[in-house]
Amino acid sequence: MISRKLTPSKLKTFLALSPFTTYTYTKPLSNSIINPPQLQNLLNPTKTLTLPNQFPIFRHFSSNQTSNPPLSITRDGNYDESPSQIHRICPGCGIAMQDSNPKQPGFFITPSIKDSNYKLQIDKNPIADETHIPNSVKKGFLVDSDEDFEKTNPKVADRPVVCARCHSLRNYGRVKDQSVENLLPDFDFDHTVGRRLNSVSGTRTVVVMVVDAVDFDGSFPRKVAELVSNTIDVNSRAWKEGKSGNLPRVVLVVTKIDLLPVSVSPTGFEYWVRTRAREGGANKLTKVHCVSAFKNWGLKDLADDMVSLAGQRGHVWVIGAQNAGKSTLINAMAKCVGGKMSVLTEAPVPGTTLGIVRVEGVLPGQAKLFDTPGLLHPHQITTRLTREEQKLVHITKELKPRTYRIKAGHSIHIAGLMRLDIEEISVGSIYVTVWASPDLPLHMGKTEKASTMVEDHFGLQLQPPIGKHRVAELGRWLKKEFRVHGTSWDSSCVDVAAAGLGWFAIALKGEALLGVWTYEGVDVTLRNALIPHQSRYFEVTGFTVSKIVSKADKSLNKQKNNEKKIKVGDAEMEATTTAAL
Repeated sequence: MISRKLTPSKLKTFLALSPFTTYTYTKPLSNSIINPPQLQNLLNPTKTLTLPNQFPIFRHFSSNQTSNPPLSITRDGNYDESPSQIHRICPGCGIAMQDSNPKQPGFFITPSIKDSNYKLQIDKNPIADETHIPNSVKKGFLVDSDEDFEKTNPKVADRPVVCARCHSLRNYGRVKDQSVENLLPDFDFDHTVGRRLNSVSGTRTVVVMVVDAVDFDGSFPRKVAELVSNTIDVNSRAWKEGKSGNLPRVVLVVTKIDLLPVSVSPTGFEYWVRTRAREGGANKLTKVHCVSAFKNWGLKDLADDMVSLAGQRGHVWVIGAQNAGKSTLINAMAKCVGGKMSVLTEAPVPGTTLGIVRVEGVLPGQAKLFDTPGLLHPHQITTRLTREEQKLVHITKELKPRTYRIKAGHSIHIAGLMRLDIEEISVGSIYVTVWASPDLPLHMGKTEKASTMVEDHFGLQLQPPIGKHRVAELGRWLKKEFRVHGTSWDSSCVDVAAAGLGWFAIALKGEALLGVWTYEGVDVTLRNALIPHQSRYFEVTGFTVSKIVSKADKSLNKQKNNEKKIKVGDAEMEATTTAAL
C-alpha cells in the first residue's frame, strides 16, 4: 500500500530512513541502452534486509582491532637535505606535527577553507539617497568605491599552518598547555648538531653564536665555542697533509644592544666582547657583529657576511642559549634582505624553538640556514623561575643605572634573588651600581639585619620569588666571596654578574672584600666592567619605590589593620563580659 501511494523518489527517501531495512531504488533502464556487465550490480542493487541489532552504521568494539601507531616525538626538525615525508614539521618551532592527539606535542588543526567574499564590506547607501550629507563629505573626505578598495588592498599572503603551541605563543604570549611541555624529550645537541660542527669534510660550515648583550656570560655557549675552537686547532694543518681541511667559520653575534645605554662606546664594547669571548673558549672568531633585531641595527652587514662565508652551498647554523633572541634575529634579517620565508615563532619564553628549522629565502643559491633549539643553561637563574617571575627579570627596555654610596657592614638586595655584602674596604666607602630589570625592587640596609629579610620580605616586598612558598623551592641560599681592586671612584672597574639576572658594578680606589649571596647552582662571575658609568643621583636606604613594594605594603597594612580590629573587638568583648559579671 505504501509503494502504491508514494512515488519512486519519495519511496526511496522513506525507506532510507527506516531503521529496519535499507533499499535503493533505481529506475529501470530501457533496452536501447547497453549496460556493461561489470556495472549491472551497481545499477540495479538487490534489496538488503538487516535486523535492528545488525544496523550497518554500528560496529562492535573488539580488542583485536588494529589502530594507527602513535607518532614518535622527535626534535630533530628538518635539517636533512631530503626530509622525511612522514612527519610534517612546524615552520614556527621545528616540532613534528600531528593532528590526532591534542595532548601530545605538535598538535595542529587544519584551518577551514573560507569563501573569498566572507569579508566583504558593508553596503552603504549612495550619497544622493541620504537625507543628510555627512560632515566628512563636506570636508572632502570621500569614500572610495569597492573597486578602488580592492585595488589598493591586495590579498594578503596565506599564513603557514603552525602547531597549537606556536599559535598560542604568537597570539597570547604563553604556552597553551604546560603539561605537554613535560612530554618533550631533551634535545640531543651533540648527536644532531655537534657532529656536524666537528666535521671538516663536505659542505662549508658557518657557526653563528648568538649572545645576549645584557647577559653575556650567562648566555655565552661555552660548550659550542670550545668544540669549534678545538676542531679548528686540530685540523688547521690538514690541507698540508692532503686531507680535507674545510674548517668551520665562527661568527659571534651580540644581540639586543639597544638595551645598553647610548653612552656605551661601540669600539670599547667590541673590545670587551672579544676579550670575554676569548676567556669563554672562542679562540678563533672570524667575525664579530653587534646588532639589534628590534631597531634593525647591523643586520645588513651580518647578512652580507653570512652570504660571503657560506658561499653557494654552505650550511649556516644559528646557535645560542634559550631566550637569546635567535628566532627574532632570523626574522628581522629576512625582512632586511627581503627574503620570503615563513615567520619563526618569537616569544619571551625560554625554549620557544623545539626542533631544528631549516629557513628558506634568506641565503641565495643552495646555501641553507638552520635555526636550532636554545641551549639549556642550568646555571642561569631564569631556568628555575616561573613564567610570571621571568617577566619581572626579563629586560625589555634600555638599562638605567641605580647607584649606592655604601660603607662596610651594609648590603644590597636585588629582589629576592641576589645580595651583595660589603664586608671589608680599605677606604671609607665605595660606589655600587645595579644593572638589572627596572621591575626588580632593591633594598639597601645593614648586613646584621639581612638575615631577617629572607623570612620577613622575600616573596613579598622582594619579588621574585612570588610568594613565600617559592623561596624554599628555589634552593639553598649560598655565599661566595670576591676580593676586588679599583683605581678610581669616578667609573666602575669590575662587575659581579649573576647569570640570567644582572650585575653589580663596583667603583673604588683601593681594595674591598665582597660577599655575594644567591641560590645554589647560579653562576656568579667576576669580570671587567661592561658599563663604567654611574647614576648622577644616589639611591637611599630601604626599599626602592616600585609597584611590587607598594602592593606588598598595602597588603601588609591591610592585614595589620584587620588584626588590630580583631584585638580591639576581643578587648571590648572581654570588658563587657567582665562588667556583666
